Amino acid sequence: MSVDRTVRDLAALYRNGSTSRVLNLCAVQTKDATDPDYVSRPFFTSKVLNTSIILKHRVRRDELYMLERPQTIATKIIIPFEHSDLGLGAQSMMVGQKGWREMIKDLCRDSRNYPRDLKVLNLVDQLPSVDPFLLREHLRRGGLDIGRCYFAISPGDYERMQAFVSEQIGKLIELAYQRQGHSESEAAKLVKILLSTQVDERLEPLRLTLNLEGEAYKDGVFSWKGFLYYKWMLSDLWPKLIAVMDELHRVDIGGVREPEMARYVDSATQRLGVTISRYRRDITQTLMVYDRAYHELTANGRPGAFRDFLVQAPDMFTTLGERIGGVSHIASFWRYRFPENTPLTASLEEMMDILQDFEASLGLEIDLAA
Repeated sequence: MSVDRTVRDLAALYRNGSTSRVLNLCAVQTKDATDPDYVSRPFFTSKVLNTSIILKHRVRRDELYMLERPQTIATKIIIPFEHSDLGLGAQSMMVGQKGWREMIKDLCRDSRNYPRDLKVLNLVDQLPSVDPFLLREHLRRGGLDIGRCYFAISPGDYERMQAFVSEQIGKLIELAYQRQGHSESEAAKLVKILLSTQVDERLEPLRLTLNLEGEAYKDGVFSWKGFLYYKWMLSDLWPKLIAVMDELHRVDIGGVREPEMARYVDSATQRLGVTISRYRRDITQTLMVYDRAYHELTANGRPGAFRDFLVQAPDMFTTLGERIGGVSHIASFWRYRFPENTPLTASLEEMMDILQDFEASLGLEIDLAA
């Protein structure tokens, strides 16, 4: 394991808790250690892992040689040296790093169930982000029942998200089931079944409508729910990002303005604005692929386009999740650091750290010495 330098202020990351890019199990322990679910339904059985910080990390060019295969996003495990003083730093490793399984086995000597902990890591690594709803669904789909305290989505948000998804897929449920004489109340029940992780015989008419088999059907439906979750999430995220980009230009930077550092802050602010706008355009275009396919099915009675979407959805879902995870992290961390109605003040060094973190989140590699 290497000493981690990608998190410049580990204490700040700890205080910020989890975002779509960061799963902060160290903070969960502090906040929820007395919750019965924390002990009885842990994320990891290893205490070392269960007090770690899991980060969706943009792989830099100079890190590619460390990996078993080329990839742009890696799941990084950060192990603080001392939980009571995160300023002392941490060690880290990446899932997919050469020899990572041996490192984990050595790390998890305290694990009550090492194969299970390894399974959890592999499942987390399969997702493009650690958005709480998607992560919880994916782990449950993998047969793991983990306590709610590990997933930072409020009951109110969860209910609103479920209502949004139900409304979005209601037409398809009616199309698949009312042909067979089901009532509206029965269709509503089937919406809940679809939103659960169980794929049972009651969903057979839907599978037949879409003409999909086995894992292709399960993976497609999961990715479809991911698309719907992201649509719900983006309605709240875009206004927050607009506010962030406005505030970025209005931060009062104190201290000595060293010219090279000041130039970086100015240029990075511009790059972030351009890149976030491009991400927004790409995200919108990807979601339109889903909207068109769904319209063809529900309005025009043509299931072929939606079936093709479900087959392609897992790959599109990964790219979509990477991009949304990056911009969501920016919105979450910025609002943590600069709460509403508080002064927008920071030192030059802190702004450099924040902007470098944001650029890394979007996959931008900047050579400050250039």
